[in-house]
This record gives sequence, structure tokens and C-alpha cells, in this order.
Amino acid sequence: MKKIAIIGATSSLGREILNFLCDGGYKTSDIVALEANAVLGSQAAFGEEDDIDLVNLNGFDFSGIDIAVFACDEKTTKQYYHRAQEKNAKIIDCSSHFFSSPDVPMIIAGINDEQLQQAKNNIASTPLAAVTQILLPLQKVDAKYHIKRIIATTYNSTSIYGREAMDELFNQTRRIFMNESLVDAQKVFEKQIAFNVIPQVEDFIGDETKYEWKINAEIKKILGRDIKVHANCAVIPAFVGCATYVNVECANEVAVEDVNALMKQTKDVIVFDKKTKGGYVTLSDVQGEIEVYVSRLRQDVSVENGFSFWSVADDLRFGEAGNVYKIIRLWSK
Repeated sequence: MKKIAIIGATSSLGREILNFLCDGGYKTSDIVALEANAVLGSQAAFGEEDDIDLVNLNGFDFSGIDIAVFACDEKTTKQYYHRAQEKNAKIIDCSSHFFSSPDVPMIIAGINDEQLQQAKNNIASTPLAAVTQILLPLQKVDAKYHIKRIIATTYNSTSIYGREAMDELFNQTRRIFMNESLVDAQKVFEKQIAFNVIPQVEDFIGDETKYEWKINAEIKKILGRDIKVHANCAVIPAFVGCATYVNVECANEVAVEDVNALMKQTKDVIVFDKKTKGGYVTLSDVQGEIEVYVSRLRQDVSVENGFSFWSVADDLRFGEAGNVYKIIRLWSK
């Protein structure tokens, strides 16, 4: 087995990556769990039964590390990736630090695997979970019908902001049921999140938010062309997962029945689309799952050659950690 270092091992993403590695047959001796300023004797969970010692990232020698996964913020990646690079470790960046670098491919395993072999300096990056969730079901459709426009409306759970945001949802919900004041109950969000929908994910940059801009830019980078993309993103009062309505316009005449068949042929995509009451998949159905689920697939008659669909996935397990784990396996061959 390759020696894997996880930087940010106690983050939500880091913990999920460790779970994947455990399930994939890796042993604690194959893994180094790193955290900035880790306290001596502290540990992280490795699967359901084992723990792994946390190693202080400050001063860590990356000698012998084959793959270093930066499951951390951009500041940490910027500060430490050189150390891994100097020791010839392959780098998977989940922080968007390398987004603007033309020499660093953005990888969705199963879509553009071949770009890993072309990665200069052995650095690859991963996209937003929502982008993986949008593009993977469209892989075979794009190859056949050539997509020219995507409109994506995402409904993000509070997990997008981490544990503190999830706790804020829980505490506000409890206070409302207990008829308590919500004064001082807002720390992560600008508005009340419990029993509400907030049409903002990340900060505004002009008329759109940074998250909406990322969806646009990352889709173009992964597909390698100037496709038209418009994203609308909101946070909903849910703990885990991402739900997305996707409208697609193709260059060629497209039949929904064929789109359905192509999606069913795509690995890690499950189409569950019954035109009956409850014949669709919701966020609560996919927690802990490692696939993206598609339903409500139908023709979009407002444009030529258009269709739309509803997709849901566990954003951490499928969209982020699952993609990282697949890249690790690809780079381990």
C-alpha cells in the first residue's frame, strides 16, 4: 500500500477520507494523520473500531509519503504543500488553492482521470461537491449530445460550513421549540437558518456569491471549454447533503429516454425516477451513501434540446471524500 498523509485529519472531510481508507483495506501503519498544532497524545477515529495518532503538522518531514491529501483550508495548503512537494509526494488539494493554476488539473474521478497522468508537479485538485454531483450524471450525455448550457440551483445543507453551522441549526431549532429567544443565536449565518432558506452561500463578489462563481468556473475547467453556466445557491435547514435542480441545454436534439439510459450506464449514478407519489429521492434518503441519485428527469420545453433533473447526494461522503479516495486509488496503481 502507498503511504498516505491526511492534512486536516480532524476536519469533517478529513474524517470521512479516513473512513474510506479504513474501508478500503488500509491500515493505521499506512496512514499519517496530520493537524496543525496537534496536541501530543491526541487521536482521530479510523473507521468504527480503531483510532490513529495525530501528528503535529508543524515541522513534519514528508519523507516516505507517497500521497498527501490537503483536506484543509487554503491558508494551510499554501503554507505546507511545498514540504510535501519537496519530498516527491503527490498532492491532492481540496482547498481550491490551485484553482487558478493551469498546470493543476481539477479531477472528478470517472470523468477526466486521464488528466492525472498529465499533472505537472504531481498536484491535482478537487472541485466542490456540488460540481461533482452535477457533472457525473452528465458524463455520457455530454459525450453524445454536447452540452452547451447548464443552470444549476443548489440547496446546500449546513454541513457546507462545518460543525459550527450544523450546531447553529440544532440550537436555533431547539430554542424555537422551547419558545426561547434567538438573540445571540446567529454566529455563522447572517439570517436565522432554522425553518428558513438563505439565498447566499459564501460571500458576495459582485452580483453573485463566491460559491456560485466557483460552480461556474469549475465546470468550465473540468470540461475544458467555455460552456455557459448559471448557478443559484441557497442554504436550507438540513444537516447533511446537497440537493440540486439541473437544467441542461444541448447542441444536438436530445431524448429524455436516452438521457435516462445513459445516466443508468454511468458508474456511481443511480437513477430512481418513478412518476408516482414519492417516486424520487430526497436528502434524508442518501445520508451515508456513496453515489449520486437522480430523479425527476424530464424534458425542458422552454429551450430547444433541453432537459432537467433533480440530484441528491451526501456532499461529504460522495461529493468530496469519495472523490478524493477514488483519486488516491487511481494514483496508487
